[in-house]
Amino acid sequence: MCRIVPDGLDSVRDALVDLCDGDGVDLVLTTGGTGPSPRDLTPEAMRLVMEKELPGFGEAMRLASLRDVPTAILSRQTAGIRGRTLIINLPGKPAAIDVCLRAVFAAVPYCLDLIGAGRIDTDPAAITAFRPADKGAAGNG
Repeated sequence: MCRIVPDGLDSVRDALVDLCDGDGVDLVLTTGGTGPSPRDLTPEAMRLVMEKELPGFGEAMRLASLRDVPTAILSRQTAGIRGRTLIINLPGKPAAIDVCLRAVFAAVPYCLDLIGAGRIDTDPAAITAFRPADKGAAGNG
């Protein structure tokens, strides 16, 4: 499912609530709206709807991005949980999205397991997911 949402606190908040509660999706990836400009309100909208923040996602994404772009320090990506949905804020530029997803995606399948969302299996040739062996999962997957 894909949705294009206009800038604005209310529109982003409402879309997140609809996706999490109405559509029941397990994973929401937002792109853009994470910078310091007045129009960049995605993290603020996210904080209005999430029940738990997962700051490690934002920290890892900024760290990975800083290796390539010094201005990545200005980014305010975060991640959080609403019900059984994981929401991850990504930057708006495709190259930056790639860097950030590679930095955090290994943890996404296990996070979804922990919050009771649907299980996703990954292709180890494309990306390796981490799941502790004691949770009944075998390494990748």
